[in-house]
Amino acid sequence: MPAVKVALVIHRGVQALDVAGPVDVFAEANAFVAEGERYETLLVGPDRSPLRASNSMQLVPDLGFDEASGPYDLVLVAGGPSLPYADPDPAMVAWLRSVPSRTAIYGSICTGAFALGHAGLLDGRRVTTHWQIAARLAACFPAAQVEPDRIYVSDGALITSAGVTAGIDLALALVREHHGAAIAVAVAKRLVVLAQRQGGQSQFSAYLSAPADPQSPIARMQTWIMENIGRRHTLQSLSDMVGMSTRNLARQFVRETGITPHEYVERARIDAARMLLEGTPLPLKTIAIDCGFGSADRMRLVFVDRLGVTPAQYRSSFQHVPAPAVGAS
Repeated sequence: MPAVKVALVIHRGVQALDVAGPVDVFAEANAFVAEGERYETLLVGPDRSPLRASNSMQLVPDLGFDEASGPYDLVLVAGGPSLPYADPDPAMVAWLRSVPSRTAIYGSICTGAFALGHAGLLDGRRVTTHWQIAARLAACFPAAQVEPDRIYVSDGALITSAGVTAGIDLALALVREHHGAAIAVAVAKRLVVLAQRQGGQSQFSAYLSAPADPQSPIARMQTWIMENIGRRHTLQSLSDMVGMSTRNLARQFVRETGITPHEYVERARIDAARMLLEGTPLPLKTIAIDCGFGSADRMRLVFVDRLGVTPAQYRSSFQHVPAPAVGAS
């Protein structure tokens, strides 16, 4: 296997950890693989002039866009706090547009997805970014399918990650794909990070989308759902609870939260199940019923669809209490 050539795109105001996290993963992996299979990572920017990161750290590109002709095995665009609001850099956009034709895998870390969007590389693809900015990404690039729940999302040659430290998860996933699970785990241990966040641990919590007014009908409805998560919730039952018509409730809920009531209920169920999977030894069937899924099979289908892992896989990765006895689930 030849060396894996990686180009990491940086820019003024880049998030330093978006750069350092993946670079350190690839550098640590080099200690465990043969010389001819190691990662060669280059920073690519507008030119070779130093760039100031958002934390004031100074980074120096190895190559400018006009020099970085590749080919590369992997191209990643690092994010930055101002990237979602800044005008697109024409030189970066032009360079990125040529990436798919000469790169095996390409993608972004955190808000780097906006640069890919400006280059037209998100259209018709499943993607993710930091949960706080996911709605803006969806609004700016409506042809993309934004999945705010995910730590990272792989869609063909395109791979995108959530906020900041999720770039480490993405890089570990790529190491696992290139060199196997044993080396990915060894790298994770060296970096003292969790080795098994396989894109499945949600970055979204139902508690993060509460309306500004805690006394509003929508806030009261959200509280009711979370306090009665095991009950069956329909649009009609929720409308009756807050004294609104189904039509008005649906419109107001989307206006205040950005998602439908049905979507909120499903996310709240997932969130409640995650906490029980992480913090209790309860059987899967019990968790499924307590969280309103109805059955362990239904919970499994929702987890696989929304998080990319089964409840059992999620528990084995994130549980911090003793696992249940064999046969308990």
